[in-house]
Amino acid sequence: MKKIALVTGGTSGIGLATVEALHRKGYIVVFTSSKSQVAGEQIASQDREALRYLQCDVTNKDQISSVKDTLVEHYGRLDVLINNAGYTEVVPHSNFEGATDELWMKIFTTNVMGTWWMSTLFHDLLKAEAGSIVNITSIAGLRPIGSSIPYSVSKAALNQMTRLLAASMDNVRVNAVAPGLIDTPWTESWDQLRENVRRVAPLHRSGTPEDVAQVVVSVAEAAYLTGEVIAVDGGLTLKV
Repeated sequence: MKKIALVTGGTSGIGLATVEALHRKGYIVVFTSSKSQVAGEQIASQDREALRYLQCDVTNKDQISSVKDTLVEHYGRLDVLINNAGYTEVVPHSNFEGATDELWMKIFTTNVMGTWWMSTLFHDLLKAEAGSIVNITSIAGLRPIGSSIPYSVSKAALNQMTRLLAASMDNVRVNAVAPGLIDTPWTESWDQLRENVRRVAPLHRSGTPEDVAQVVVSVAEAAYLTGEVIAVDGGLTLKV
């Protein structure tokens, strides 16, 4: 019987690379996004037997419940949950007025509460299969860097949530992967930061979504690993 994986934010960037990596490993992959329905259906059309797209906003508990109902109806199990969906905006850390209450709430509801709701709602299915959760966080949760203060604080919260869930969930492995600068559509205009990474990081390049996905799948399948936050940053956090 094929294993079942669920990936949030799975239509682009790290999420899409993770969907593709899990698919290559033989998983049936259910993946979601909040808006990119056309892109999601196009991706799923490549293999209707093993890829299924579902629209889901992780800030909406009713939509999460609907995804669970669909998953139970069609597959009856869940082996791997990848909490990748997230949100940020670029706000310089010294721009306190730009870090509005609305931005704080949107970032935390998506990044922190969305991950909490996904993890706890699917816990029973994962426990039944001795399954695995991998949270996609960021080195911005490990160092005082990042696209905004609310974003960085949300990722630090996710790193701590990972440890707490790992200690509290029997028979479910919970880990986090914390990427550095990754070349995605979101970061394509960050030329100065990319050059700084090339200059400072021991591996002298920014990462690709595939670099991260490789680690995500390995962590998801690591049978004796739980409660860890693994930086995937070309060694950047060794220097900053």
